[in-house]
Amino acid sequence: MRLCPADADFGIQFIRTDIPGSVAVRADAKSVGATENATTIGEGRAAIHTVEHLLAVLYGVGINNALIEIDGPEVPIMDGSGASFVFLLKETGLRNLNKSKKFLVILDTVRVEKDGKWAQFEPHHNLVIDSTIVFAHPVIKTQQEVFEFSCENFIDHIARARTFGFARDVDMLKRKGLIKGGSLDNAVVMDDFKVINPEGLRFAKEFVRHKILDTIGDVSLLGHEIAGKITTFKSGHNLHNLLCRKLLDTPSAYEIVSASHLKAEARESLRLPQSIAVAH
Repeated sequence: MRLCPADADFGIQFIRTDIPGSVAVRADAKSVGATENATTIGEGRAAIHTVEHLLAVLYGVGINNALIEIDGPEVPIMDGSGASFVFLLKETGLRNLNKSKKFLVILDTVRVEKDGKWAQFEPHHNLVIDSTIVFAHPVIKTQQEVFEFSCENFIDHIARARTFGFARDVDMLKRKGLIKGGSLDNAVVMDDFKVINPEGLRFAKEFVRHKILDTIGDVSLLGHEIAGKITTFKSGHNLHNLLCRKLLDTPSAYEIVSASHLKAEARESLRLPQSIAVAH
């Protein structure tokens, strides 16, 4: 996979270099296909799977323009978190495009519910994510975390949180063609009682922090940085995408605003209002 610079207003686009004549797919909430255990954009043979961790990092470090060339169907899992992508991007550097960013500002509450799980947007001057997960496992149980977005907070508290799963589900997932490269090197794995990774957890609430990482990646598919609060309860990729689609289908619930027109408190809490790309 290669991350390449792009001009202002290009957005985030993926292209499969292993498929002759492949057309770039824009990272967009309405280009999402499958959402079982990961987020997929595009369709058919040219689809790109497991985009959420990389997209979360691009959002987290402020990149809103990049062409991503990939020679296979899935974004590399790395260590199951966004940490490797953060490291590579900080080593490479970013390029300011000297164009004001636009923000998606939530004006009214939008909510989706499914099978006792729910997610909603509501107005707030900054991106805040209040996430709750519930698992009948002694290591997880119920975890809640409220995360107020900043680049520094993302890198320090969210980017390193790894995906997780249960040893009892491995065979079933592999029969479905999933987690073919799954191992203790790229996920937190639990038996019926404990974490079996020798190194243990990176954070006390690594599980819910990874859910926040997933949420950021999924809502970044709205195409703009967000000023609003997201509250989720037992949510997943499918619910996140349903929420994004419902918001887009409710024009009165949001507006797209140039950074220069944001309220002063929002400008102070968000990043510098400039469009950014991966450096050469």
